[in-house]
Amino acid sequence: MKKRFALLDTNFILTSIKQKIDFFEWFKLNGFCVIIPREIINELKMLRDRKKNLLALEAKFAFKILKKNKFKVIDLEGDNADKLIVKYAKQHPDIIIATLDKEIKDKIKNKIVTIRQGKMLEIQ
Repeated sequence: MKKRFALLDTNFILTSIKQKIDFFEWFKLNGFCVIIPREIINELKMLRDRKKNLLALEAKFAFKILKKNKFKVIDLEGDNADKLIVKYAKQHPDIIIATLDKEIKDKIKNKIVTIRQGKMLEIQ
């Protein structure tokens, strides 16, 4: 069986945490290897290091979850994570993109993992 890969963006990770969705378990059960771009990790670090607010707490919790799970880190080599994800998705049409970002969804033809009804992950 061919390995399937899913690339996660910042919004997907933070919303999954907020909604208490065990996204790593879902990807594992559905046979996916998780990829998180270094640029997304850097965004999470920036959010975590902000003054104490809800987003900072969610980003801090994201790092606890990332530490406990296996995933592949890739470097997309740039600053604008959304544009880099779109470019990567177009270069890798078989990869699944886990995002809630409408602009990313509209610009790519890849399958998308999104959150439905606040609690369920779904491939579109």
